[in-house]
Amino acid sequence: MAGIGRLSTKGSVLLLCDMQEKFRPNIFQFTNIVSNAARLLQASRALAIPAILTEQYPKGLGPTVPELGAGDLKAHAKTRFTMMIEDVEKELAALGNPKQAILCGIEAQACIACTTFDLLEKGIEVHIVADAISSRSQTDRLFALSRLKQSGAFLTTTEAVLLQLVQDAKHPNFKEIQKLLTHPSPDTGLTTFFSSL
Repeated sequence: MAGIGRLSTKGSVLLLCDMQEKFRPNIFQFTNIVSNAARLLQASRALAIPAILTEQYPKGLGPTVPELGAGDLKAHAKTRFTMMIEDVEKELAALGNPKQAILCGIEAQACIACTTFDLLEKGIEVHIVADAISSRSQTDRLFALSRLKQSGAFLTTTEAVLLQLVQDAKHPNFKEIQKLLTHPSPDTGLTTFFSSL
């Protein structure tokens, strides 16, 4: 149903933004953010949802971290603070211009924000996986989430995305997705944000 943010496997794309080696020591909750993004990537494979990966200036910031499990994806190198570079636009067009984007990665106030604005301007529904995005500063992360919600993005969680995509325990891939839900997502420091809403 348009406008309410109901996710579907048809017409969706998973966007994995800049989870690179040099960010590891500085990003708040980096290990947990990548772990959640890795589960989303595993689910996207099980559900045949395409995934697109970017790297911000990989010459200086290094490659995507191996624990994401994205070694089979082409990493689109960029310098802009958005994933919506020409190569990504071409890949989206080749996928039939998906109507929904599931977005995770770093940093919330920079590349996640600019990507969200660009997607929304193109009429693409954006689902920001709040426990799979972060920043160096928790303040920047939380204010970015608030700002992006004001702009029309949907805030969600890893587990919510997984369950919304299958929608039924009778789904043919439910058992595969259920394995990804064995352990709840770790606390990534979002309760402060939501207690203030």
